Amino acid sequence: MRWRHVEIFDAICRGGSLTQAAQLLHISQPAASKMLATAEMQLGFKLFDRVRGRLIPTREASILAPYVARLHQNLDDVSRLARNLRSHHEGLWRIGSSPAFGLELLPVALSRCRQSHPAMSFELRTHHSGELLQALETRDLDMVISFDQGESSGVQQQVLADTELVHVTLPGVAPLRHWEEMAERAFIALDANDPVGAMVEDLLQRYAPDVAPFMRVQTHYVACNLVVQQVGEALVDLVTARAMQGRGLAIHRLPEPLPIPVSILTAHDDAGSGSRERVLDHIRQALLECRFPD
Repeated sequence: MRWRHVEIFDAICRGGSLTQAAQLLHISQPAASKMLATAEMQLGFKLFDRVRGRLIPTREASILAPYVARLHQNLDDVSRLARNLRSHHEGLWRIGSSPAFGLELLPVALSRCRQSHPAMSFELRTHHSGELLQALETRDLDMVISFDQGESSGVQQQVLADTELVHVTLPGVAPLRHWEEMAERAFIALDANDPVGAMVEDLLQRYAPDVAPFMRVQTHYVACNLVVQQVGEALVDLVTARAMQGRGLAIHRLPEPLPIPVSILTAHDDAGSGSRERVLDHIRQALLECRFPD
């Protein structure tokens, strides 16, 4: 099926007649009729039946229709991207992030970036570390903001700033004064495969080895929501805690600071650009604003 056949098929589906299809394609009706006849001849089956002056898709055409619509949409996306790249040298940035950064920090940073650089456009996807690294290696993403340190031959890593591990409770619950108090609290554990979850797991193993976690979750904001629902207490990153604070959380510093590096991950051969640095400046600033006052 050649592209001109895709065009006439899509135009008839949208317009419902050869006359409307011809107008959509800016061609004559005889030319549209000829294109349809050629498409049906090459395919070996009819695409439309004429019913009371309208062209009704056949069963085969109905099966083809969603695939053709996606193909047409993909071409529109490519055309739009090409126009953006031609008209705006800043271009499109496809950013992946851990869920923690998608709650508040990245929306704030990218909003500011758009205000300063309206020519920029963004795609933002949130996933867990494994999916993000895979998308980066296959070039489905331009950069990833993550707690992960990017231990992969296809990825280069740069630390943007540090956040820290914090203790979240309901208001009125006392903070941890000493690590040994962990054995007396009901802590929600995080996925140990997560970089922050691994830190929490190490603390639980060290200071509460005889207390089995009664609940384990994959994402930090789920842990915070469980705290709000009076299920227990949690140790999470400060970025997530700040974003969830309005839900009724109290945020406490730990007996000693435990920094968590926040990194940008890019493809190993990515040389960087001034445009990317402008994006990172806004993300870095949002991270700095998320810290506790000195």
